[in-house]
Amino acid sequence: MSIFTKLGKFFSDDAVAERGNKTSNIDAEKLAAAALMVEVAVQDGNFDDLERKTIEKSLIEKLGLSPDDAKELLIKAEDKQSQSIQILSFTRDIKNHFDDEGRVRIMEMLWDVVFADGEEDDYESNLMRRIAGLLYVSDRQSGQIRKKVMQAKNLL
Repeated sequence: MSIFTKLGKFFSDDAVAERGNKTSNIDAEKLAAAALMVEVAVQDGNFDDLERKTIEKSLIEKLGLSPDDAKELLIKAEDKQSQSIQILSFTRDIKNHFDDEGRVRIMEMLWDVVFADGEEDDYESNLMRRIAGLLYVSDRQSGQIRKKVMQAKNLL
């Protein structure tokens, strides 16, 4: 199943409800970021605990969620990941809610998930290139972020 059919109706009902729920600490754009991280993680066919922990850590440290909210968001992202939606919905929501620096931070989080298992799969690379383009992050900048993450994980 392709990424464009895998992502489901992720934003259709839940995002509208999420935007209308003033008590929630999880915004639609954070949900989109988490969903993209899950999608990146499953691209190699193996979504393991290390990748889950990497996503939770990113949600806490880089998006400012509490540990409980990060777990809740990851569960929602995993539950919805197999449903159909265009990747454009995720990236559009991120693009509309994050400035350049925020989109770079999202790319760094995504690359962190790619390398959570210490390897970069061809499918993950292809997905990352498409996401970078949709978020208006240049190939050069995405490559720099990739190298930064690889260095942080001692993969270079």
